[in-house]
Amino acid sequence: MRIAFYAPLKSPDHKVPSGDRRVARLFLDALRLAGHDPFIASRLRGFDPAGDAARQARIAERGASIAAKLIAQWRKQPRSRPHLWLTYHLFYKAPDWIGPPVCRALGIPYVVAEASVAMKRAAGGWAAGHNAVVAALRQAQLVIGLNPADREGVLPFIHPDDWAALPPFLDAGRYAAASRPAGGVMRLVAVAMMRPGDKLSSYRVLGAALARLLDLDWTLDVVGDGPAAREVAAALAPLGSRVRYRGELSEGDVAALLAGSDLFVWPAINEAFGMALLEAQASGLAVVAGDGGGVSSVVAHGKTGLLVPPSDAVAFAAAVRRLIAHPARCAELGAAARCKVLRRHDLAPAARQLAAMLALSRPIRAA
Repeated sequence: MRIAFYAPLKSPDHKVPSGDRRVARLFLDALRLAGHDPFIASRLRGFDPAGDAARQARIAERGASIAAKLIAQWRKQPRSRPHLWLTYHLFYKAPDWIGPPVCRALGIPYVVAEASVAMKRAAGGWAAGHNAVVAALRQAQLVIGLNPADREGVLPFIHPDDWAALPPFLDAGRYAAASRPAGGVMRLVAVAMMRPGDKLSSYRVLGAALARLLDLDWTLDVVGDGPAAREVAAALAPLGSRVRYRGELSEGDVAALLAGSDLFVWPAINEAFGMALLEAQASGLAVVAGDGGGVSSVVAHGKTGLLVPPSDAVAFAAAVRRLIAHPARCAELGAAARCKVLRRHDLAPAARQLAAMLALSRPIRAA
């Protein structure tokens, strides 16, 4: 199938790396592996970070214009028209103004992967974005859920049979199993962009937690950069020379660093599920993380890592202490984590599941 792919928050080829861009690229990889022909239908960024109604109106107008052009183009050249439209990551700050009208006009299925609904945004500055998300969901023939926590909010706007759960996934073949020499200092690692908001809050919890463990032997490698880099450095300053800042690394360099580490640590405040948590486990690392959002869908507490209440620095420190004090247990959790990723979260099984889901999507009547 020829599939029009659109990511309104951030295009798969956007120049700024992020977990969202990573997942969009993985969806394209999975679609190709499943034998489909996906292409980026538009690079319009529909993101409004501030609840600016005027900005949303301008984005909506631009989206309507792009949709009209695509409709005209594909009606004129029917051989190039897509058989299905797939929008990745639909939420009130980045709704889809393009896909729904295109699908109505051409009579092709409209599919959404990873959608969330926040009813508190039904009024106020983001009302237009919220309403657009609800309208898109009502039109969708299929909603693919990566985060189980999103299901309850989405179900009122779709038929229950139109929700399909897909475990978050990555290409596990890009990650080598970590190898730990006997004894030595425990090598902790964290990978996250340095942005204000939840990322910075997570770094602050991490700093407060690890500051309680200065009596133990460990180091911390931090991968990431961004506008909150100074604030992150201040949050981790009490840890002193134990911290090594690696900056922004390529995917290959991140994989190499993970393979040389022992334990992944990240409070994961308000994470959808956390691609970095999957990457760490694919590398055979145990994880200590905050149990919020969809984190528990990728980290099995007591089996592949330890989960603690979100934002609880004391509980986080206690969990890290347990694994530093028992490196064999840490390695055991890491080995189980890699097995779980290979079995449940790898690209190949995701491609098979995605192919089966899309095969059931229904065409709609053209306008």
